[in-house]
Formats: sequence, C-alpha cells, structure tokens
Amino acid sequence: MWIMKMKPLTDQKPIGVRIANELLMLLRSRKKASGEVSLYEPIGTDKEGNEIRLYDIMESPEEDFDIQIALQDDILKLYQKVESDLSSRERLVLRMRYGLYNEEIRTQREIAKELGISRSYVSRIEKSAIEKLRTFFSSDI
Repeated sequence: MWIMKMKPLTDQKPIGVRIANELLMLLRSRKKASGEVSLYEPIGTDKEGNEIRLYDIMESPEEDFDIQIALQDDILKLYQKVESDLSSRERLVLRMRYGLYNEEIRTQREIAKELGISRSYVSRIEKSAIEKLRTFFSSDI
C-alpha cells in the first residue's frame, strides 16, 4: 500500500502565502500564453550566470533622429537640384538608371536601347549629371 507523506503543519507556509504563490503562477502562465513579452523580463543567463533580458540583446535599427532629418533634407535638396540644374536628358537618364521618382532601375544598355543611343553616351550623360550634383553637395558641406 502506498502512503503519502504530508508535511507537518508547522513546516507549511501560511495559507495567504500559498494562495499568493498560486495566483502568481496563474498570472505568469496566462501572461506567457497571451503572447505578451516584456523587454525587461529575463530570457536566460549568460556564461557568468548573469540574467539576460530581451532589452540587452535587441538592436535598434533606427539612427539618431537628427541624422534621419538631415538625410531627408538632403534627399529633398537632391530632387530639387535634379529638377533645376540638370537637362531633361540628364534627368531622364538618372531617373531610369537609379529608379528616381519610382521608376524601374535599368542598366545602361537598357537605357541606350530605349533612347536609341549608345551605351557609352548614356555613361557620359550619367557621369556629367552626377558630377553636377556632386559639385553642389560637396560645396554644401
């Protein structure tokens, strides 16, 4: 016959503590089941036994806010310079070559075929246009 040993009443935790522990375990299991994750909740330990949290291992893909603003400003200036300083042929070649204004990116050969000019002429037009833009941006620094 199998007999179950019970702890003496003096070794058991008070009923309030046991109920609190049960409630805590219930809440933790529901939290895990709900799919919610805290950045500060421990997810493991490292080789030295220190707790690792999700926050510790996450990388932020965002750059500094001021860098993002400066980049957006430069992009706006670039489009303004493309419109104001380049010839229509240079604009067309850059638009096709680099996919500006949501165009499809094309090779120099594809552009040459579509415009009925040589690939080397497309290359010269592209180089001239980029040099005009480079001059503006290097003087802007």
